[in-house]
Amino acid sequence: MLHFRKRYFLVACGLLLTEVVIALYAHDQIIRPYGGDLLATVFLYCLVRSFGVARRARILMAVLLISYLIEGLQYLDLLSWLGWQHFRLARIVLGSHFAWGDMLAYSLGALLVLAAENLRRPAGSVPAAAGQPAATAALQKQRSNHPASV
Repeated sequence: MLHFRKRYFLVACGLLLTEVVIALYAHDQIIRPYGGDLLATVFLYCLVRSFGVARRARILMAVLLISYLIEGLQYLDLLSWLGWQHFRLARIVLGSHFAWGDMLAYSLGALLVLAAENLRRPAGSVPAAAGQPAATAALQKQRSNHPASV
């Protein structure tokens, strides 16, 4: 079942726009190669979180594994195998060469997401169920912590 989260979707849209600006205008040795990869992990997380109802940790691990998989496919020269090495969009989206620094950037992006999520809602707090108002979830938690008196 899907659950739309507008805030995550808006952040994902902003990150996509930032990624496009980086791809088009940043021609340096730090922001384009590493900042873009760091933000790519954050973008994927926000995009999946916009629609997914899985736990934060599962989504983050899945997104990080997808990032690693894409980098691994670059190592295997996937674009050449598919005959897409001459398509600029494919090179931008899938990348064209493997780099260990990119793996580090993906990992740092995941750590950034983890830190931001923990600042937003600490890991021990109980989130509201999908579609359930936060006040109702808090009331249910309070009831479960205090047994009814007889």
